[in-house]
Amino acid sequence: MYKILCSTGALIGRPNNRDYRLLKELSGRLSCDGFEFMMYDTWYDKADKLTEFLKSLNLIIPVMHCEKHIGEALSQGEFDEAYEKFMCNLYIAREIGAGSMVIHLWDGLTSDATFANNLKAYARLRQMADAFGIRLLVENVVCNHEDPLKHWCELYKMYPDISFVFDTKMAAFHNEMDLLYDENYAWLWKENHICHYHVNDYSGGYMDWKNLRTLPIGKGSIDFDRFFSYIKEIGYSDTFTVEATAFDSTGAVNTDMLNEQFDIIRKGLSH
Repeated sequence: MYKILCSTGALIGRPNNRDYRLLKELSGRLSCDGFEFMMYDTWYDKADKLTEFLKSLNLIIPVMHCEKHIGEALSQGEFDEAYEKFMCNLYIAREIGAGSMVIHLWDGLTSDATFANNLKAYARLRQMADAFGIRLLVENVVCNHEDPLKHWCELYKMYPDISFVFDTKMAAFHNEMDLLYDENYAWLWKENHICHYHVNDYSGGYMDWKNLRTLPIGKGSIDFDRFFSYIKEIGYSDTFTVEATAFDSTGAVNTDMLNEQFDIIRKGLSH
């Protein structure tokens, strides 16, 4: 049975000082089935305290989102730093009970400009994740040179048992939402390569950087009726995560909006 998760990144950000302790109160106000824990680069020096705190909450956290700058370090060829930080992320994931790890395999200003670095690095990352018993999921992260599905195909060719997370916003940014339904890409679901979805809306055009925001369903232009119909048709029954930013410039969090998002997804999957 599918599970609808809430990204902790939707709740915790710079406006509320990335105070992870807010999860104690906020988590109780949400009607999701669990959480996807988002790691930030400012938390490495407090990883032990963070981990103990998360364990004390007894939250259901089946998925962790790896700290994003690891992908940027890989893109820049800073492999030792990336692997060291990735190990810390794996430790946290194992301790909080996450069975899957989302990674931005490329990221930052370098993005996919040096994709050969990222392609090569996957083997080491996968080996490390497997040693921790954690399923590594490569996200269709936005690119500034090529496009995400092209890189997915390159990865698949080299690593045929690879697993992915499909983000609707990032796909729409590259005009790739329709490719999800294209028979040429049916191998993605027929071979169970897509193991997780990030369900977010997008209001911009093709590679429209000024509009690259994580919006709630219904606040953009993605056809979610078609998306949910497709999900039901292929029999997908794993996890979905809502990432829509719920905090404002003061750090206050709109949990009502997030609960509405969970309801939209449940209704979309039940009709």
